[in-house]
Order: sequence, then C-alpha cells, then structure tokens
Amino acid sequence: MLDLIRSRFENESVVLLGFGREGQASYTVLRRVFPKMLITIADAKESVCENPLIREDKNLNFITGEGYLKKIISFDIIVRSPGIPIWNSPLSHHLTSSRPHPVITSQTDLFLQAYARQVIGVTGTKGKSTTSSLIHHILKTADKDTVLVGNIGNPAFHYIDLIGPETKIVFELSSHQLEYVTVAPKIAILLNLFQEHLDAYSTFEAYQQAKINITRYQENSDILIFNADDPLVINQVTPFFPDRNCYPFSVFHPVIHGGFIKDGFLYFATKDGLNPVWKIHQDRYLSGEHNLKNILASVIVAMILGVSQEDIEDGIATFKGLEHRLEYVGEYGAIHFYNDSIATIPEACMEAVKAIPKVDTLIAGGFDRGIDYSGLAQFLCSSSVRNLILLGAAGKRIGEQIEKLDHRDKKLFYINRFDNFKDIAFRETWPGYACLLSPAAASYDEFRNFEERGIRFRELVGKRLEIVKW
Repeated sequence: MLDLIRSRFENESVVLLGFGREGQASYTVLRRVFPKMLITIADAKESVCENPLIREDKNLNFITGEGYLKKIISFDIIVRSPGIPIWNSPLSHHLTSSRPHPVITSQTDLFLQAYARQVIGVTGTKGKSTTSSLIHHILKTADKDTVLVGNIGNPAFHYIDLIGPETKIVFELSSHQLEYVTVAPKIAILLNLFQEHLDAYSTFEAYQQAKINITRYQENSDILIFNADDPLVINQVTPFFPDRNCYPFSVFHPVIHGGFIKDGFLYFATKDGLNPVWKIHQDRYLSGEHNLKNILASVIVAMILGVSQEDIEDGIATFKGLEHRLEYVGEYGAIHFYNDSIATIPEACMEAVKAIPKVDTLIAGGFDRGIDYSGLAQFLCSSSVRNLILLGAAGKRIGEQIEKLDHRDKKLFYINRFDNFKDIAFRETWPGYACLLSPAAASYDEFRNFEERGIRFRELVGKRLEIVKW
C-alpha cells in the first residue's frame, strides 16, 4: 500500500477534498510516506484548520469556506472523501469540459488498487452494514484472519498494518465510495437498489450506476453475488453475466448456482449439487425476511471461502446485529420500544414493521430528500399500526399521502421536533404493544447522522421511564 502511494503521489500536487474521518486517515498515510510534502486540505468548514491532528504540521495549505470547490481544479490529484457531492458543482462543470483536469481518486480506489484480490465488497441501498458485519463475524467464528472496513465507520487506511497476504478484507461500500473507483473487489455483493441519496445525484439512474461500479471493474471470472428478487439489480447486473462467476440468491424461488430458501432450509447450490446449509427456524437475532437475504449473501461468501457448516451455523446464531437496526431498547411503561434509526428509506421502514410484532405506534419522517412515499403510505394504511407520529418535512409528505387513502383507523400526529414524540408515544401506544422508530427519512434536519438520532431516541425513552417511576 505504501509503495503504491509513493508511486502515485510523488512529485504531484495533492488536495484532500473533505477532512472527516476518511480524509484524516488519508492525510495520516500520505504524511507517513511523504513527511515534508505540501498537502492542501479543502473543506467547507473553516474549523478544519484547528484539528489537533494537523495543528503542528507546517507543510499544509487550506482552502475552506464558500466556493472552495472552485479553487481546487488546478491540482494534479484530488483525493475525494465520500459524501461530498460534486455532480452539480463548479468542479463538475470543469470536469465535463474539454480542458485539462485533475485526476479524481479516493481512499477506496487506492485501497482497492492495493488489495482488491483480498476484498469481499458489499453494497446495496440497505442491508450492507448488517451483511458486512455478519460475514466478518462468521469468518472470525471460523478463525479466519479478517478485518472489517469501509462505510461502517472504519476508514480502510486505518487497517493497512493489520493486513497480511491471507487476510480477508470485508469492505462495506457506499455509492459515494464506489463513484470514482477504477478497480473492484474479487468478491462483489449487490444486495438491492432503492431510491436514496437523490439529493447527491442528478438522477436515480446515476445513483444506480455508482453502485454498479462494484462489478463494472471486476476482472473476468471474478465473483458476483446478487439479489435475484430485485428487478433493478437484475437489470443492472445482466450485462456482466458472461464475464462473471455469478451467485444469485433468492428467498422466493430456487436458483441453479447460488443460494435460496426452500422448505425451511437455506440451500447452497453449485454444479456439484444442493447443500442444505442452515435451518432457518433455528434461534437467531436477525429477524425479518430482509435479514434472510442478508444471511443468504453471507452464507454464499462463507461457502465459497470454505467455511464449515458448523461455523456458519454458530456465526449466524451468535451474531446480535447492529445498533440502530431493529434494536430492542426495552420495555418501558408496559410498551416495547424499538430503535430502527438506520431505516432512511420507505422499504426499510416497511420491513421493520413486518419484522417486529405488534407495532402500534410508528415514528417516521425527518429530512425530506424527495423520495416517493406513496408505497409506504399504502402499506401503512393496510397495516395494523394505529398511531403515526410524523416528523418534519418528510413526515408531512408521508402524512399527505396517507390522507389521500382510507385511513379511518389511523391517528396522525404531526411534530416539528424529534423530542416531541415521547409524550404522544407513551400516551397513545397500547400496553403490551410496540413503539417503533423507523423514520424512512434522513436525519439531517436535526441530527448529524442516524446514529445520533437513535441515541437520542434511547435517551428520551430512558428519561421518560425515570419520570414514570418517580
């Protein structure tokens, strides 16, 4: 990895675009290879200059504040952090012109250039954190040398000293991380495609094209694992079938070469026959049909890598899932509270309602990114959920869709601040039933991320419990 950095960046002018967790990890590696290189940091926040990591570094320049993207087109290399949209920026207009332009790369692309043959890459609109974590957990259960990196919160560059020739690298990949890659993982997993991040892409198709980079740049005969139940996925991966070793998976029908569910068993199918790997009614923490798909993808990887059936079963049974995804917060005031703050699209919210028993109150809404909520409205109107606490601009649009339908047995509560949910939830939810936070929207109107929103949910429920006890 360090040799690659040296060969790519020596004698080049370099700007780090964005200085969050990933930008800081990129800086650390660059400075390790080039102690005296002049590095420029470009970020909208002027406060990045005060970061303790770089306070003593005299070989830095800064481009910050409004219009900072206009000022970086003169550099040789731009190392872009994920989540900084440039499609509608001055930089984008420059790159689409005929003038010379800088090379745009990323930590993900550089990492894949060095380690692609060892990488199990996981992407999809939803489920990628759970699937990546489950694969990593199964491999650890089997005593494999493995690391978990990427969008799950672990910048890949933090792990370069832990990676040996036999290390299996499980890499959760967002659309932003895949956008400028030029290589792809040896094993690529595409879980699903739904509308999301429409504020960061010119079209939904542009978002899908970023996702499909996970297989676009694979070498011939590399492994592609994909969801055969998702028509958008099928549409995007079909052109790559002739040159890939494909393993589709399905919860609805058998496949010839891949994984599927039938008669209560998860089967792994190859040209050598069927292997019943796991009985799906065994105890597990991952509930819901959507998690069966995550498990299918994970089992296929494990089987390909030679993990024993016993280790696969133990790995699934002992994996407790992720924070903020169908997370049971507790029983307070005879009400069961669940935190599903990670659900930022309608499909994830619907799966949560189906997975959790006796949902009486749903908290939904937040930052409005223009997602279509008509399907969610129809689902909620036909569900047994009685109370809908609808937050912010997205909540208002969800409510407007519901009000167009037959919603006579539903109570709609519109709130402008997240904290206001608690009194309504405790007052309206039937004892013995569940109150579910599954927003189907981003959190940026009040919180920095979904984690912060989920933590606040747990805090408020706990505080309410203290008041009830008193």
